[in-house]
Amino acid sequence: MTNKQLYDQDYVLNNLALGKKTEYKSSYDPTLLQAVPRSLNRNELQLSEHNLPFCGVDLWNIYELSWLNSKGKPVVATGVVKVPFDSKNLIESKSFKLYLNSFNQSKFASIEALQKVLSADLSRCADKAVSVELNTDLDNFSDKLGTFSGQCLDTLDIEIDNYQLNADYLLDLCSEEQVTETLYSHLLKSNCLITSQPDWASIEISYTGKKLNAEKLLRYLISFRQHNEFHEQCVERIYCDIMKYGQIDSLCVYARYTRRGGLDINPLRSTEHSDDINNIRLLRQ
Repeated sequence: MTNKQLYDQDYVLNNLALGKKTEYKSSYDPTLLQAVPRSLNRNELQLSEHNLPFCGVDLWNIYELSWLNSKGKPVVATGVVKVPFDSKNLIESKSFKLYLNSFNQSKFASIEALQKVLSADLSRCADKAVSVELNTDLDNFSDKLGTFSGQCLDTLDIEIDNYQLNADYLLDLCSEEQVTETLYSHLLKSNCLITSQPDWASIEISYTGKKLNAEKLLRYLISFRQHNEFHEQCVERIYCDIMKYGQIDSLCVYARYTRRGGLDINPLRSTEHSDDINNIRLLRQ
């Protein structure tokens, strides 16, 4: 990174509410939302916004949202938010939680009116159209617990003595066998870039190409254990490293992070675009 890029990163991150004492507002306040330029991480990965090697989405699930109807009666809902991979900014999670909390004592005539406001505000923050779907029918929902498919890496009996991020674990990653398979692990852990609070996740890696060495891949995933980076950035790093060290024709990396403050973040990056994303809720979520 250049000196200017480091300065820009410090300026952006130091001005976030994250890690600071915060006043909780209960009246609608869109200024609470804070953006983090995706370029801060992508510059390090040598990714250009005009030639990204992946597509995908940041899929957020909302579990704590309430407002007042026109008669002052509280309404509660869940929601699904989809932020495009190519938005200029990612939405900082603490600011998102504070923003949602600001609806608590605000009146809206209908769920459609609130949904429109949410979409407009989040799109403005991300600098790209963001979709929002709300659900107030909490007795009839399709959000059932599920599992990842494919082979779980976590049963591999390997010895670990280093927990610092190291992409060199992926050296000589592939055999000559051509496969299409899905691998997954529940052992992904990273830390918040600002607060160093632990971020827990399960990750699914689906690919077509030369067969990946499962032990090398698991060691690499475990090496994130003391690494400080935002959820979305970790997934993009994993995607890029697998593409760099592997011989891959197509790849999809999908991480499901555990909930914090009524939100879970689930970034997906893939070589192929698809609107059909399985918003599966895992046990820890």
